[in-house]
Amino acid sequence: MRLSFPDMLGKTRGYFLSGALLIMATSLFAASGIYSFTLNSIDGKPAPLADYKGKVVLVVNVASQCGYTPQYSALEAVYEKYRDQGFVILGFPANNFGAQEPGTNEEIKTFCTRKYSVTFPMYSKISVKGDDQAPLYAYLTKQTGPGIAGDIKWNFTKFLVDRNGKVTQRFESAVTPDSKEVVAAIEKQLKQ
Repeated sequence: MRLSFPDMLGKTRGYFLSGALLIMATSLFAASGIYSFTLNSIDGKPAPLADYKGKVVLVVNVASQCGYTPQYSALEAVYEKYRDQGFVILGFPANNFGAQEPGTNEEIKTFCTRKYSVTFPMYSKISVKGDDQAPLYAYLTKQTGPGIAGDIKWNFTKFLVDRNGKVTQRFESAVTPDSKEVVAAIEKQLKQ
C-alpha cells in the first residue's frame, strides 16, 4: 500500500509531535526533581513534595528499632536550628532492613513524638527498595546521577536537596545529621 504525500506528511507530523511531547515530558520530569512526587503524610493525607519548593530539604528513610534510631534526636536538633532559614527534614519510615519499622503509622508517629519530640514532617510508611519501592525512592536511587544514585543500604540514608528540588548529596546511615559534613552541606545550600 502506497501512501499519498499528504498522508505521509500527516504521519511524519504525528511522529514528530509524539517525539517532541515525549522529550518535553522527560525533561520536565527531570527538571522538577523531587517536586513531582506526592506521598501520604503520617496521618494518611496526600502531602505533595511541591509544598517544599524553595526550601533546602533533607530526605531520610527512618526506622524505630534500628541502631541508628537515636539519630532522630540529631535530626530534630538540626531541623530546629535551620528551619527558620528555609530548611526542612522529611522522614520516610521504611521496614526494608531487618524489619526494624514494624509499627503502624499511628504507632510510628506516637513513638517519634514521645521518645524524640519529632516536629519535622513525617510521611506514611513506604518501601525504599525492592519490587514495591516507592516512586520517590526509585527516583532517588536511579535517576540522581553518579555519587548519589544507588540502592539504599540501610535505615537513615540521607539525601540533601537544593531549593530547586535537585538532589545534591547523599549521606549513608553512619553519617549523623549533626556531623560537620552534613551541617556544612546544609549551610552551603541555605546560602545559595
